[in-house]
Amino acid sequence: MTLIPTTNLGSTNLKVSKIGLGLAALGRPGYINLGHQEDLNGEYEVSKMETHAHKVLTKAHKLGITYFDAAQSYGKAEEFLKTWLGGTHPENVVVGSKWGYYYTANWQIEAEKHEIKDHTVERLKKQWPESKARLEPYLKLYQIHSATFESGVLENSEVIDELWKIKNGGYLIGLTLSGPQQAAVLEKAMTIDNSDQLLFDTVQATCNLLEHQVMQVLELARKKGMGVIVKEALANGKLTSRNSSAPYYEALQKLASEYQTTVDALAIAWVMKLGFVDIVLSGAANEKHLKSNVAAAKIDMKEEDWHKLAEMQYPVEKYWKERKALEWN
Repeated sequence: MTLIPTTNLGSTNLKVSKIGLGLAALGRPGYINLGHQEDLNGEYEVSKMETHAHKVLTKAHKLGITYFDAAQSYGKAEEFLKTWLGGTHPENVVVGSKWGYYYTANWQIEAEKHEIKDHTVERLKKQWPESKARLEPYLKLYQIHSATFESGVLENSEVIDELWKIKNGGYLIGLTLSGPQQAAVLEKAMTIDNSDQLLFDTVQATCNLLEHQVMQVLELARKKGMGVIVKEALANGKLTSRNSSAPYYEALQKLASEYQTTVDALAIAWVMKLGFVDIVLSGAANEKHLKSNVAAAKIDMKEEDWHKLAEMQYPVEKYWKERKALEWN
């Protein structure tokens, strides 16, 4: 069993594992991770996917993962998580979920739209009680799903008022970020306060070997007491053996071999070495990849190797252009 260290989430007293499990690839048949169809072995029936998800969740908990991250747009992720929690009653589990998108793919791999963003107060008032009913008493964190300037969610006074109500009810409030303006959106979010208390207790952002632009603002958020959660540490599979044709892959593999580990574990360990990060999410959709991911917790990366890997960084626009082009599979 891999021993995953634990930490407090930001300035809260909530204890979490430093590696968490995101359910984006487990709750629906289609996702943008490279090779996602191989992870599910073509078994897309709801009952079979639920059984598969339960096996991965059980493995994650045995490996020491106590933080699980879901969203209403992840197909049936909340339902799968609910039935697993109700059947196993695991100890020390913390669940975060999100509102602001809804699932529209009708359980298909190919769809005109897989999910639709809706950052209205009406959507929040609909999704919050649904998530709460499914995931209590484990649900501790509720997040805006992919807050952007375009949606206007951070300037919507009705939404902000509703989030304060949820926070005052004893829950943590967070936001997740995506796209080339992650840093600017987070800066805006940190100005929303009440009597010097920030609305947002946590932030979840994309940060990895190829995408660094939000790092400085994440560090500032952590200094202000916000919990920092990193998603897409493997760049949707681009920092795994499934992307062996990438120009940086040979150097990554060489260093992984020196540490007697896998490319994915090395990439996650790189993010874990950032002192301001509380949780790095694994997006694994099967037990084998999950076990490989959490091996990152064993890696004591040298400072010079961290800087060597950091040189792989992409220009921001290039990174997000390539991510937008990833195909659902």
